Amino acid sequence: MQIDSRSITYAALYGLAMGSASLLVLPQEARAQGVGTSALDEITVTARRREESLQDVPLSISVMSGEDLERIGAVDIVEVGQSSPNVTLEVSRGTNTTLTAFIRGVGQQDPVAGFESGVGLYVDDVYFNRPHAAVLDLYEVERIEVLRGPQGTLYGRNTIGGAIKYVTRPLADETRRKLRLSVGNYNQLDATFTASTAINDSFRIGGTLAKFTRDGYGDNLTQGDWENYNKDVFGARLTLEWDASDDLLFRLSADYTDDSSDPKAGHRLLVGAVSGAPVLDDVFDTRAGLAVPKQSVEATGTSLLTEWTINDRWTIKNILAYRDDETWSPIDFDSLAVDDLDVPVLYTNDQFSEELQLLYSGERWNGVAGLYYLDANAFNEFDVVLGQLGPLINLPGLNANTLGDVDTETWSVFADFTYDVSDAVSLSIGGRYTSDERTSQVLRRSFVGGISPRFGGTGTIFATTSDFNGSEKWTEFSPRVSASWKPTDGQHLYFSYSEGFKGGSFDPRAQTSGAPDLDNDGTVTAAEIFDFMMFEPETVKSYEVGLKSSLLDGRLTTSLAVFFADYENVQIPGSVGVDTDGDGINDTFTGVTTNAGKAELPGVEFEGMFRANDHWSFGWAIGSLNAEYKEFIDATNTDVSDTAVFQNTPDLTASGKVTFETPMSLFGKGGNIAVITSASYRDDASQFEFPIPLLDQEAFTLWNLSIVWEDDDGRMRVGLHGKNLGDEEYKVAGYNFPALGLEGNVTAFYGAPMTVTGTFSIDF
Repeated sequence: MQIDSRSITYAALYGLAMGSASLLVLPQEARAQGVGTSALDEITVTARRREESLQDVPLSISVMSGEDLERIGAVDIVEVGQSSPNVTLEVSRGTNTTLTAFIRGVGQQDPVAGFESGVGLYVDDVYFNRPHAAVLDLYEVERIEVLRGPQGTLYGRNTIGGAIKYVTRPLADETRRKLRLSVGNYNQLDATFTASTAINDSFRIGGTLAKFTRDGYGDNLTQGDWENYNKDVFGARLTLEWDASDDLLFRLSADYTDDSSDPKAGHRLLVGAVSGAPVLDDVFDTRAGLAVPKQSVEATGTSLLTEWTINDRWTIKNILAYRDDETWSPIDFDSLAVDDLDVPVLYTNDQFSEELQLLYSGERWNGVAGLYYLDANAFNEFDVVLGQLGPLINLPGLNANTLGDVDTETWSVFADFTYDVSDAVSLSIGGRYTSDERTSQVLRRSFVGGISPRFGGTGTIFATTSDFNGSEKWTEFSPRVSASWKPTDGQHLYFSYSEGFKGGSFDPRAQTSGAPDLDNDGTVTAAEIFDFMMFEPETVKSYEVGLKSSLLDGRLTTSLAVFFADYENVQIPGSVGVDTDGDGINDTFTGVTTNAGKAELPGVEFEGMFRANDHWSFGWAIGSLNAEYKEFIDATNTDVSDTAVFQNTPDLTASGKVTFETPMSLFGKGGNIAVITSASYRDDASQFEFPIPLLDQEAFTLWNLSIVWEDDDGRMRVGLHGKNLGDEEYKVAGYNFPALGLEGNVTAFYGAPMTVTGTFSIDF
């Protein structure tokens, strides 16, 4: 008899949930067993714009402190996704620093202008409008909060799937210096140095310099001096804090990131149809030959926080911010030395944001009201060089160049207030009115002679296939209500209903000459072209029931959430090859963005921590999600919902962590040693909206192990960290263009192999 491992995991989820529920009815004497063992540390979050215990917040939140991240040797924000249920965080295809994020089936993997993420990323309350340079390296982190479900009535941008909040450490009043070094295989060498000091009683200054380097996991067999999947990133952050008075604080922050890593190319999954190039044995090796432009990513950001405490009840906060970034990247879709499908690309983004908040904290009322404004531009231009195809159709150096330039201007007003009916019951109500306006230019031109002048080539234009300018505005009101009940001390039952909204836009890769004649009058009108280029906003209505518990004198905490989301007008971006001359060969491509009519996303999440005694502790996070399209009308006006799937959304995610700690002296100093082992499981997942067996990833498990010693005063830490100790090969992204170009271009990108790293940090 065969036993399905998924059934075992579901059974474990059920057993854990029922075990947690059963503890609710244990007599108090039984819960008190194990007296003498210290309780778990209380986790404080600011998800509702005020400091609260995690167990008191009627929201689904996963939290990792900076200390916990450092203890397990986490390097960047992607690792947070391994221990958060129903969350996918990955480095996007063909890049080292662009983030792909999905929460509860909602997200966006395409980074081109015109598409916004369904998951909001915030650094110290500043929203990142674009995913470029968003794979944040971890240094000076106070904590990272992952909020699941629609967000928007409490702060910032209206995000439809969830939010990730990266909170940096505040500056200390005393002088502080910290050095952290990491050395590992693949010649990894990371260093961060942080210093801060108080100039006087009211003024503090601090900053961090960081350098992250590593050889590639593989080699570029065509460009001999390039490595594949290497890392060369410099980062810096500067913060100034001024207490202008006892009630008025100014905090000015600036950050800079420079990624000089070599271009990252995918692993071919098909033998070259023309060249006969075999599939390489090592999934991290490549034959990519595209060498222009030079790979580079540069990003800067500045923010000014002003916080005025008017009195014990009223506070005003203002967050003013500006960010910009520029990415040049030679994306070689064919991963071969020939220019069968080469795509040099430029992305530039800039954004100005202003957020004003009025916060109230009273005996029974607590809440926030605010105004948010964002003015942003996203620009991209890229070539699609079909060098092998061009001569066959008498167009040597055939190149389809696409330029997309999208302005976003959005404003919103929001409010969310909670009323404590009694010590045990509270009610919350909130709402957000959003106005989103997009103004887009889409310019598509066909070149001969290869790469366009933008990327240093000499190609010349012979046709313009799109020259579109359009603007549209959308408005939406998104409410939120919740009710909380604490039947006993340590028990918190809540219900919430919330809505999310993501504005529409224009497909920056669509070809206006491909717009259909919808009324069959023999003429494609400007209105029909406009409708073809535009895609509509999407909305989510989310229902959630949750139970948070603190048991066994605070040694066991659990969080159980059951939710259902009604997802409508799902934005589905994509690209397809196009045969423009009817010879049976695709000689260009067009973007095709559709709005899938309706989808349903029911699921369960169960998280917990248990300190068995002062030596052993356990943590777990399990998420189950049954995401299904109920209506999906494709470009041929056919409902394909029975075959469509949700991308980057496993049915089941699970993680577990076991920690053993005991006192141990080292270097003549008293201290503590901890052995931390964890496993993270992800069920089968699809890269796109329709299964592609060659590209899709089967279920896999990652196993990590850390051994960490730290002294008693918390100033010195030494660690040894093993990641992916099973050396699992797993796909995180891919390109699927089997009929564009001549070679059959299907390539995959993989997560990191087994790595071993030693770390040392000291405060002095």
